[in-house]
Amino acid sequence: MKHTTPARPLPPAAMTSLATLAALWAAASPALAQDTASRIARVTVYPGSATVERVAKVPAGARSITLGCLPASLDAQSLQINADPAVRVGEFNVRTEDRDVVAACASPLDGRIRELEDQIAAVKAETASLQLVDGYLKNVATGGTGTETPGGRLQATTPAQIAATADALRKSAQESQTRAHQLQRKQQALELALKPLAAERERTASQRAQVVSVTVTLATDREAELSLSYQVRGTGWQPTYRATLDAAKPSVLLERQALVAQNSGEDWSNVQLTLSTGQPGRATQGRLPRPWTLDIAPPAPKVAMPAVAMAMSAAPAPASPVARRASAEDALPSFEVSSTDKAFATEFAVPQRITVPSNGQRVTLALGNYTAPATLLTRAAPAVEEAAYLVAELAPPPGVWPVGTANLYRDGAFVGTGRIDFAAAANANGASSLAFGRDELITVRAEPVQDLTGSTGFTGSRIERRTRRAYTVENRHKTPVTLQVLHAAPQSRNEKIEIESRYQPQPTDLSWNRTPGTVAWQQPLAAGATAQFSAEHTIRYAKDLDVQERQ
Repeated sequence: MKHTTPARPLPPAAMTSLATLAALWAAASPALAQDTASRIARVTVYPGSATVERVAKVPAGARSITLGCLPASLDAQSLQINADPAVRVGEFNVRTEDRDVVAACASPLDGRIRELEDQIAAVKAETASLQLVDGYLKNVATGGTGTETPGGRLQATTPAQIAATADALRKSAQESQTRAHQLQRKQQALELALKPLAAERERTASQRAQVVSVTVTLATDREAELSLSYQVRGTGWQPTYRATLDAAKPSVLLERQALVAQNSGEDWSNVQLTLSTGQPGRATQGRLPRPWTLDIAPPAPKVAMPAVAMAMSAAPAPASPVARRASAEDALPSFEVSSTDKAFATEFAVPQRITVPSNGQRVTLALGNYTAPATLLTRAAPAVEEAAYLVAELAPPPGVWPVGTANLYRDGAFVGTGRIDFAAAANANGASSLAFGRDELITVRAEPVQDLTGSTGFTGSRIERRTRRAYTVENRHKTPVTLQVLHAAPQSRNEKIEIESRYQPQPTDLSWNRTPGTVAWQQPLAAGATAQFSAEHTIRYAKDLDVQERQ
């Protein structure tokens, strides 16, 4: 027989000691290093990189916190830690490890995928049970036409029993087949929902093969907030525009848009987004001139050893770690913004919170609009194409406008795409031009080229070539237009080649758009009027010269 010794109560001193230890453990537990939940509060996107700011709550009495599951594209040298005045921040440690070994960094899709897989397994199990029911019903339907008595004899089935059995089999088989069809449809729907989730998990798993955790040593006696900012690669934004011409005013409405995409390894969910034209990765100082020296070259050494030749043909040095790391980076979205020559960057703060997934998907954002007064021209280059195009000249708007493509609209109708580059496209008057398609009511004709070549001089030692081009432009509009006709005149690159040009009428500009040799006529053309232009060029050079001509 077993005897049980009753437990004796602890003395009061022991109870007091245990209570004290429990209180000390409770007070010390917040001070232990722990993974702290954090969220991305703000993101500033640059061409090719971004600054991410994470915010985490620091509990009272904490001595260190760990922010985990950060992307491997994080630049450890760019880490910045800011906290409330009540928090004293010490050193921090950055650790990189494989994503598979960190349970807390499991993909958020795992739970949804596991749930769908369980539902599919349940559907398959129910389908298998229905197959057993169908087999049983078939056996019953093909069995004998009687029931066995206790004596072992077969008793004939009455017609009423046959009818009842047939009706029961029919209903059971119908319900079973209907349920099997429903289960098949449900399984197809579940597998269809599972496929993109599994593909997304596989993509993110390969993209985030490694994760980074940052442990910060700190001290605080009350609850506070800590922010961690860092640079990541694989991000960028590209400006796009929509330019709408109102020919009646005339003016051009410029609407700014931005295409944002990122492949940094972490999703930006419901964040405050800022777009900047700056480039933090660009050199902060320009190149300086090197000394210019002149000296007499020493005589070349008369040594031709095979060893030297072998040394010169040795294998190249291995790539630097930086080059290897750059070549190993994933294919990143390419966004080139050519506005780095400005003294200051322009930032666009998006008022609403934005979600940008880390899969290269482009998100379009509206950045506002600007209405610019315009001067309309009808431009033609008859020697190149017998057509005229409507061009709007406008002064560059204030601020930084990065280079980007523009969808062009004329009086509400889409006419094509162009390119906005206010820095490079400015003409001598400081205006930029946007072409808004062909003007079908302007007729342009180029007469056949008259090209005559002969010899001059007492002995025919010189060649004289005379070329004449003539153009005709007709305005079939009901209103006058400002016509601009462009012509390419020959330019001599050698003093031995002489060129003489005569124009009718005299051109407005002999170096249009600061381009030597591009001649421009510009004049008003009344409704129904016709204008004619001609250019005659005489080229002279010695007969023995081999002249290269490029057009």
